[in-house]
Amino acid sequence: MKSTSVFRAATSSPAASEYNGVVKRSRKKKNKSAAEHQEAPGSIRRSGELAAAVEQAESVAERVEGRELGKQASSPEETPGRKHHEPSSNGVARAKRLSPLITVTKPLPKVLILHTGGTLGMDPDLSFEKDRQGVHLREGTGGTYKKSLQPRGLLADLLSVVPELQHFANLDVRVVFNKDSCRVGPEDWVRLAKILHQQRNNFSAFIVVHGTDTMAYTASALSLMLAGFRKPIVLTGSQLPLSMPRSDARQNLIDSISCATSGPLGEVCICFGGVLLRGNRAQKTNASVYRAFSSTTYPHLASLGLEVEWDNKALLKHEGVYRPRFELNPNVIRIPIVPGCDPRLAYGDLYARGVRGLILEAFGVGNMPDTPRHGWLPWLRQQRKKGMQVYLSTQCDIGYLHPELYRSGSIAVALGVEAGPQMTPECACCKMMLCLAYPDIPLGQPIAGEL
Repeated sequence: MKSTSVFRAATSSPAASEYNGVVKRSRKKKNKSAAEHQEAPGSIRRSGELAAAVEQAESVAERVEGRELGKQASSPEETPGRKHHEPSSNGVARAKRLSPLITVTKPLPKVLILHTGGTLGMDPDLSFEKDRQGVHLREGTGGTYKKSLQPRGLLADLLSVVPELQHFANLDVRVVFNKDSCRVGPEDWVRLAKILHQQRNNFSAFIVVHGTDTMAYTASALSLMLAGFRKPIVLTGSQLPLSMPRSDARQNLIDSISCATSGPLGEVCICFGGVLLRGNRAQKTNASVYRAFSSTTYPHLASLGLEVEWDNKALLKHEGVYRPRFELNPNVIRIPIVPGCDPRLAYGDLYARGVRGLILEAFGVGNMPDTPRHGWLPWLRQQRKKGMQVYLSTQCDIGYLHPELYRSGSIAVALGVEAGPQMTPECACCKMMLCLAYPDIPLGQPIAGEL
C-alpha cells in the first residue's frame, strides 16, 4: 500500500507532467519514424537518429522519476520517520529502496533437553500434600514419577506450561531415564556423557533436567569427562514439580535456555534460583528455598534479574583439544575426620575391601589428629603402602588448603597424600574416579576449571 501511494503522488506532480510530456513526444516521433520507414525502407540514418532520440527521452524520464521519488522519500509528511537520502540518478534503484522493509530473522538455535528425572517431573498428585505448614512430600512417596513419560508428551507439557521456551530455541527432548537423583551414579554419568558427545555437532546447546540432591556430582562428572566440549551444557531442576502453582521449574527452565542460547557460554553449568554457576564448583546448600545451590570457591558466571548479567572474566578459558573420556572407577569413598574417631576401628582396611580412592575431609587448612590413640596417620600410612589414592580436602566451605602449616598435615603430604588446590567434595570424588580410570591425569591438575 505504501508503494502505491508513493507512485500516485509521483505521477501527479509537476515533474511527472514533464516526464509524461517527454514520453508522449518520444512516442509521436517513434510512430512517425515507423511511418517514414514504411515509405522509405532504405532510410537507415534517419531511423537511427530517431532511436537515439527515443533512448535519450527514456533516460530523461528515468531521471525525472528518480528525483520525484527521492523527494517523496525525504518528505516527513508522506513518510514520517524515514531518514533523508540524496536523490539517486537511478529511478528503479530509488523505487526499490522505498519498497516495504524486509526483516531478516536469525534462525533459532537448536537445543536438546535431556530429561533424567528429579522433582521437576514428579507427579504432584501422588507425591505432594498440603497442610497448614505448606506444601511438602508425602511420607514415603519421594521419587514417584509418571512411568509412561515419553519425549513427545514431555515436550508438549513443557511448552504448554512454559510457552516462552519456543521463543529462545527450536527444542528437542529426549528422556534418558526418569528417577530420583539419589539413584543416579557413575554408570548414568557415563551414559549421559556419551549422549552429549554423540549429539555435540547436532545442537547448539544442551539442557539436562536433573534432581537437586546429586546434581552437583553429575555436573562435576560431565565437566571432567567432556573437558573441552566448548558448548553449553546447563543442568537445572526445581524444588517443586512443574505443574504446581508456585513451582520454580518454569523460571529455572527459562533462565537455563536463555543462558545457553544468548551468552558466551561453553562449559558445564548449573542454573538454579536466578544464578548460573560453574558445575564443578557448585554445591547444594539449601533444601528449603528456591536458590538451592551455592558456589563458595568461585564467582557466579551470571546473575539473572531484569537482565542477564555476565561475569565474562569468570567464564572458562578453553585450552587444548576436546578429548572425551567415558570411563570412571566408582570405588571411591568420602570420609570426614571426626574428633575422637579411630579410623582403624571405624573403617579398617578399606583397600582390602576394594576401595581405591579416598577423599579425606580434614579440619581447617588441612589439619588432623596426630596422637597415637587416634591413629589417623598410621592408618593413612598403611593404606598408602597398599596403593590407596588419597586426596586431602577440608570441612570448611571457604578458604585454602595449607596442610604444611601443621605437623600432621606435613606428614600426610610426605606420605603421598594429594592436597589442594581445594575442590568441592563432590568434584573431588568425581575427579578421583576419573584419575583412577586414567592414571595419566594428575589429580591436582585442572582440566575443566575445577581447581
